[in-house]
Amino acid sequence: MTDGQRIPVIIDCDTGVDDALALLFAVRHPALDVRAITCVAGNTDVDGVVRNTLTVLEVAGAGDIPVARGAERPLIEPVRTARHVHGQDGMGDLGLPAPTRVPVDVDAVTLLRREILASPRPVTLIPMAPLTNIALLLRTHPEVTRNIERIVFMGGAVATGNATPVAEFNVWHDPEAAAVLLTAGVPITMYGLDVFKQVLVPAADVQRLRAGTDPSLRLAGELLAHRDPATSGDPTPTGGLGDAGAVCAVVDPGGLTTERLPVEVALAPGPGRGQTIVDRRPLPGESEIHEGTRAQPLVDVALGVDVQRYVKLWLTAVEGA
Repeated sequence: MTDGQRIPVIIDCDTGVDDALALLFAVRHPALDVRAITCVAGNTDVDGVVRNTLTVLEVAGAGDIPVARGAERPLIEPVRTARHVHGQDGMGDLGLPAPTRVPVDVDAVTLLRREILASPRPVTLIPMAPLTNIALLLRTHPEVTRNIERIVFMGGAVATGNATPVAEFNVWHDPEAAAVLLTAGVPITMYGLDVFKQVLVPAADVQRLRAGTDPSLRLAGELLAHRDPATSGDPTPTGGLGDAGAVCAVVDPGGLTTERLPVEVALAPGPGRGQTIVDRRPLPGESEIHEGTRAQPLVDVALGVDVQRYVKLWLTAVEGA
């Protein structure tokens, strides 16, 4: 909370197990004013993402937040879902009920523009998915940047990827869109795999949530349990918060260690496509000496995270303590 006022945020997601954990946190934390949620193809197809998003909001008692359907596929690439991680329905195949409401009657880009420009205070945009909707917004309505405080996106990696050895899924899914995001001209925080993988909820907390009487707490526990590969044989697994960590970083940026660094996305075909190239060199190298310095966007790249701080922050909000 800044000056006693809630932070206006808009979430762009591909719900997904960990997107759902992020939504449960966002709608319950008192410092956040979730003005809209937009959906894009990624973890599952876009219609599945819309369904999952609406279901999570209803379980969490936040059914009044407008939700819009966005891009069905990346700008250039085909759709490549992550059902092998998130289940056939994108939500761990938990058999959740279908939502009773429908998305708003405008597309995601229209809703994004409307809510950003209508906000009385600059909005923090939190993309936790392939960045297709955001790229379309920035290219179609560049005027929105005047009312965006910051973009905190879950994507990219400084070290090791997951979709490929060097590329993280959200950026790899639509590299051109990620490249557009980096040209937004507003402050950007990259919450990448380097911190994403570290924030794990202890097994005892996962079990407590799964045994709860509140449907949203039980859902959180089941999602956390699904998230850990050990669930096939371990009755008390830890659970990764995943995308939810990016929302924690909006509420409590002090929990991240960041460095302002040049970042670009590799767009050429081949094994490096989709890599976020983060320049951590202290001095220019031979390339700059011989060919000159190229302009590259500066991004606040997350290099470290206070795991216990973010786990406590998430649990406190979700459990309503």
